[in-house]
Amino acid sequence: MIDQEALQYRRLETPIGHVLVAGDFKAVRLVHFDRESQPHPVWFESRDGPVREAARQLEAYFARGRTDFDVRLDPRGTPFQQRVWQELQKIPYGETVSYGELAKRIGQPSAARAVGAANGANPIPIIIPCHRAVGADGSLTGFGGGLPVKRKLLALESGQRALVAAL
Repeated sequence: MIDQEALQYRRLETPIGHVLVAGDFKAVRLVHFDRESQPHPVWFESRDGPVREAARQLEAYFARGRTDFDVRLDPRGTPFQQRVWQELQKIPYGETVSYGELAKRIGQPSAARAVGAANGANPIPIIIPCHRAVGADGSLTGFGGGLPVKRKLLALESGQRALVAAL
């Protein structure tokens, strides 16, 4: 179980609340939002490596100085989830794609619900931009950080500073 591994972590204060980034010496494994941001007792604060770099890149993202991430990732999931998460990373900054479109892109056009479930299981939100997946009609649907956080992230990416500040 990941909680029992001696991972390194870093906490950030962001416009969407506290964010915790965790991983090993090779790659980032988790991004958690404020309600989940307590590290496991065997985790230790990161001084360098991928977790520190991911924290730096997230800070730049929230400062509107970065639109993509180039830190090494190691999300744990099924082969299907891995395909969905890889496809999510291809959605450009500031754009959204429906779950149905994502299903088509991975070659399984009838798997929109399964794509939604894989999206919801994403252990590295923001960096793997699951917030960019929306309903078929463009509506905002489930998000691990909550719909207000999803709105903030999409507003940030679309340049709506007033909306980000208001939420």
